Amino acid sequence: MVIKNTKILLVEDNRDHLEMIQMVLSNEKLVNTIYSVTNGEEALDYLFRHGAYADKAQSPRPSLILLDIKLPRISGLEVLRQIKSDARLKSIPVVLLTTSTEKNEIIQGYEYGANSYVIKPLRFEELMYRVETIYNYWTMTNQLPVIENNGYPG
Repeated sequence: MVIKNTKILLVEDNRDHLEMIQMVLSNEKLVNTIYSVTNGEEALDYLFRHGAYADKAQSPRPSLILLDIKLPRISGLEVLRQIKSDARLKSIPVVLLTTSTEKNEIIQGYEYGANSYVIKPLRFEELMYRVETIYNYWTMTNQLPVIENNGYPG
């Protein structure tokens, strides 16, 4: 099995969830680099390389985005819509990882191009299991697209 360094952008405003997810993704068995932002505006700045994220070296294109829906400033659904509307970003898999069980948000997430919709459970152990499952599928089972410029355009 080839072990590859996966760049993951984690967009999460809940500090407890952020720390738990980072802990799972930072597991010594996994090889990846985690970048995190805490609101929708910051996520878009990172992805479109604006402001503090203008330097490509400091904000490389992620191989996978884990995106909460309930975010301050700009909603996760709007962030998703902008990602999937941009030719440079639309091939990056986006997993909506959220506490929302609202039917209309699930439908809208898929209409906007989400690759997966995962509901965060209340129990820490179950959240760890789901995050590990997401990671294993998207980085070890699934073949991510390879495009010019170190994997992704831009």
